[in-house]
Amino acid sequence: MSGEDDSTAAEEGDGDAARDDASDDAPATVPVTLYTRDDCSLCVVARETIESVAADLDGVRVDLDVIDVDTDPELAEEYGERVPYVLVDGHPAFKYEVDERELRLKLLAAT
Repeated sequence: MSGEDDSTAAEEGDGDAARDDASDDAPATVPVTLYTRDDCSLCVVARETIESVAADLDGVRVDLDVIDVDTDPELAEEYGERVPYVLVDGHPAFKYEVDERELRLKLLAAT
């Protein structure tokens, strides 16, 4: 029986190594949440900046979630006119304006 246990452990180890190799090639995914609302010109600029930086950054994949605060009364009350508001990897990152250089640094730090 110990031979079976050893082969199972070896197979599991080989699978882990294969997953590690595959994950080395895949870009790290960083969640970014953009709180926005209709008729918000700064929100449009913020989204364009996030998408531009995401397209240019090697080794990082941005999972952008755009949330219109006006669709949820609680969010509308919480954020009000304080949009755009951006979270990077779940942490507050920007309010009103997204700085391209700072966004790059925050995305890289989150990987």
